[in-house]
Amino acid sequence: MKISSQTLVFVTIALVLAFAVPLKAQDSQQDYLDVHNRARRDVGVGPIRWHADVADYARRYAQQRRRDCRLTKSGGRYGENLARSSGNLSGADAVRMWVNEKNDYFYNSNTCRSGKACDHYKQVVWRNSVRVGCAKARCDNGGTFIICCYDPPGNIGGRRPF
Repeated sequence: MKISSQTLVFVTIALVLAFAVPLKAQDSQQDYLDVHNRARRDVGVGPIRWHADVADYARRYAQQRRRDCRLTKSGGRYGENLARSSGNLSGADAVRMWVNEKNDYFYNSNTCRSGKACDHYKQVVWRNSVRVGCAKARCDNGGTFIICCYDPPGNIGGRRPF
């Protein structure tokens, strides 16, 4: 079977575009909200909404962490979930990582599996947190720093998230 030069050029261009065009990063407001609200819906909690002031706070703090990319809480008035990666972690993947802590959370005792973390998950689904803002910064070392801030904050000692 003989392939025409025009077909060969078309296939070559298609392959170049397929490998050269990066995948959507999943860092939009809606990407963050979709993952949060899916987890909240799964436990019967109402949706969380994007809030510009909260997002601005998150953005400013993420920019401060660019130099060292350390998972250090801001100490501000919002609840926070932090994530970092040595590569280009998407915002949606960071939220999924926090949501996956659900497997280590025991609702009846309101505790985490021994040696595991689940507070990030609890903050994602915290019923009273109704506003969120998230930001991502590319760190000087090439890594990624992601923060989501929650208003009002969750993870209040002894209380269940939902």
